[in-house]
This record gives sequence, structure tokens and C-alpha cells, in this order.
Amino acid sequence: MVSEGRLKIVADQNMPLVETLFSPYGDVHLKSGREITSSDLIDADVLLVRSVTRVSCDLLENSSVRFVGSATIGIDHIDTSFLSQSGIHFAFAPGCNANAVVQYDLSVMSRLVPNWREKRVGIIGCGNVGSRLFGALKDLNVSCRAYDPFLTPDSCFDLCGFDEVLASDIICVHTPLTHHGKYPTFHLIGPDELSRLKPGSLLLNAGRGEVVNNKALLDYLRSGGSIKTALDVWESEPEVCLELLEQVSIGTPHIAGNTVEGKNNGTSMVYEAFLSWVGATHRDGTEISLPLIELESEEIIQSISDAILSSYDPQRDDLAMRTAFSGLQEGSIRQRNAFDDLRTNYPLRREYSGTCVDLTQWPSNPRLEKELDILGFQLADPKP
Repeated sequence: MVSEGRLKIVADQNMPLVETLFSPYGDVHLKSGREITSSDLIDADVLLVRSVTRVSCDLLENSSVRFVGSATIGIDHIDTSFLSQSGIHFAFAPGCNANAVVQYDLSVMSRLVPNWREKRVGIIGCGNVGSRLFGALKDLNVSCRAYDPFLTPDSCFDLCGFDEVLASDIICVHTPLTHHGKYPTFHLIGPDELSRLKPGSLLLNAGRGEVVNNKALLDYLRSGGSIKTALDVWESEPEVCLELLEQVSIGTPHIAGNTVEGKNNGTSMVYEAFLSWVGATHRDGTEISLPLIELESEEIIQSISDAILSSYDPQRDDLAMRTAFSGLQEGSIRQRNAFDDLRTNYPLRREYSGTCVDLTQWPSNPRLEKELDILGFQLADPKP
């Protein structure tokens, strides 16, 4: 239990609710995540970050930080070995935005492969995101299979080999980024793997940018590779290869998980771990409740894809990214700032659970109602 008075808490300014939740326990100092330096942490007790801040010995040496929290689903930006060796408590938020990323995938599929429900989907990596995507597809009776060498055949997934998953009509990449071990994921998909994809298939990466070799993908697409591609994550972010952006079918600035619910979940999960660390109990009035929003659509909602794209259409973010990068030099400060600005000023996006669909104005469609319910949409009650 920590009981030494008020703490100094340094936090990424883009973590939602961070001041509201943490200020009762200390003085919260907000900074841009990419600009947090070791000098900011000399007398700090707590560091709260997102994926844009690399936490290592270089950042924390000579600091007094005793708790590091990352409001993220992944931790490849955290040197966990150093934290453990230094006796620094660490917490993160596994699964916090998994639903948001699954819904991003469904939107991309709906936009780029109109008959996606008749295709076979291959999922690489069945962690928090991949497992939920598998479950959603199975519930919708979509043929899918998964590759994850860390799972056993008796798991609840239809596991297959790597070659088999690459032969799918739609390939969704959701592995963590690892460089070592028996199954490293760095450049897991490179020139050889790309050459084995089916013509007309869709490669979708909303996991980690470096899992797909971006140079190999660019070379493949430039040479006439006939696949559709959707990238939400990129090698060397925030420096995005502009020529690759021109070549992909959909490109977005690492926002797949950026829903209101997902970001709030990330902060809340780190907050709960922080409370445990300081030995405090949950304070009344800190529960996060969000109002339902009504799904807006100019067209009749006749299919699950109609509802998915009315909830979120990735072409919006694709256009925003291409517009923001227009005329900028690759690797320039302006380009890096444009990437971060797109994320920092990202429009509010809600998950299905916070979205109400009113089907009462259109002809009855029991099958659609069931499928919307499966995905978590809220259905409006019939008007009296």
C-alpha cells in the first residue's frame, strides 16, 4: 500500500478521464505522449501512457517512478523486463478496445468485399481481438479458421496451418509484435507469403505495423499484385510510407481501436490496477456511463453490412488520412505531426453496444434483428 501523501502523476494528455479519475490521489501533469522525457519523470511517482510512448531504461533512469500504466491492449512499447528488475509495478489494459477493432474489421470487410459473408476468413493470431472476431463471424455463420501456434488443437477455434490461413479469401492479422522465440511475428508476412495469397483476396492488418513487411507489400502492389489491402497500422509510425498509402485499398492512421468505449476502457482498467497498488477502494461517482446514440442512415437498413457501414465507414478515415498527407514530404516533421493530429483529433466513434437501431420504420426483418442483436446493437422498441 502506498501512503506517502499526494503523488506526482505524469500522464498522456490524450488518455480520456485521466484527470477525473487520478486527481484525487495526486497532482496530474499532462503531456503529449511522444514528448514525455526523462526530465519530466525525475520526481514523478506514476507514469500513465499510450502506445506512442516507449517506456524503457532510457526514459526511467534516475526517475522515482514506481507505477507504470499503459492504457493499451499491447505492450511492445514497454520494456517489461526492465520494469520487473527495477521493482516498478506495471499494469496495462488487455482487451480494452478489442470490440472496437473487431468492428473496424467488419466495416472494412463490408466496404471492400460486399459478399464477405459468403467468403472464408482467415485470422492470424487469436488473442483478445482475434478470438472475438472469430466468435462474431461464427455467430453470423461465416466460414472462418485461425492460425495461432500458441493454441492447442482442443481450443474452441477452427485451427489450421499458416499456409492454409494464407489461402483464405480474407486474411485478418491480429498478432502482437515479437522479435524472438519460436514464433516471432516481425515481418511474418513478407515477399513469399504475399506471393501465395489468392488473387482478389483481402489482406487486413489492424494489429501491429511491423508484422507485415511494408516494403515487400509496396513492391508486391507496384508489380501488379491483385489483392485488396487495408492497413490501420504501419511500420515506423508516425512516418508512413506515402507510396504505400497510395497503393492500399484503405489506409487509416492507427485508429481501429479508437472508440469512445475502447479508450474509456483502457483508462478505467489502468485506474483499477492503480487503486489496487495504492491500496484504495473504488470511489463513488467514478463509474463511466454513456448515453445511447441513434444510428443515422439515409438508406433503408436491409442487411447487416448496411448497419455496420452506417455505424462506421472506414472510407471516412481513409479520405481524411490521404487529405492530411497530400503534398507532405515523407518523413518530415509535418507528416509526423499530421499523423498524430489525425489520432488526437479523431471524431467520436461509438461501438455497437452504444448504438440504437430503429427498424420499426421499415418492413419487419426478423433475421436482421437477430443478427444486429448478435453483434451487440441495441434495437429500438416499437412505437406505440
